Amino acid sequence: MNDRFFTFVGGEIGPWRVVEIKPVIGESLADVKRLNVVNGAVPVEPDAAKWLLRGVTSNERYVTRPEKNQLVAKQSVLGRREATCAALIPIRKNASWWSLAQDERRRIFEESSNHVKTGLEYLPAVARRLHHCRDLGEDEPFDFLTWFDYASSDSAAFNEMLTKLRASEEWMYVEREIDIRVVRDEV
Repeated sequence: MNDRFFTFVGGEIGPWRVVEIKPVIGESLADVKRLNVVNGAVPVEPDAAKWLLRGVTSNERYVTRPEKNQLVAKQSVLGRREATCAALIPIRKNASWWSLAQDERRRIFEESSNHVKTGLEYLPAVARRLHHCRDLGEDEPFDFLTWFDYASSDSAAFNEMLTKLRASEEWMYVEREIDIRVVRDEV
């Protein structure tokens, strides 16, 4: 089993209740009631599932060593008991983004858009894991899936972080983005 592979299953089952699926840019996904996050491959679409999104975790491609050290030192782990809210943000960037060289994307990512610096402001309240879809092939509908979790009391901070990131130069290259908000039912 590849522990870096994740499948997000939108359908009728899963520990996360979907409260909103909002297209930010481009086409939305089908509405679903529940979200299941599976650490592994789901080879066939389960009954009552309306969509599967797949991605793999990977090395950080646009961060420097000092930035990575800051992120590791400050970020919380996913799945904390108090983190009953989460968001799945699938993003596809346009061909112009992918035609840039790595150093040009890095300049936009951090020097212009301050992506890491902005994210650091909201740690440890917001935890995140980035999944790369582009590495799986051309058929994947998104380039990235970012999974965030946070406590209900940190919802306003999470929204503020997204507003800052979406106002940056980097988001000029986004051609499709969906904001999927979920809550974990109390057990």
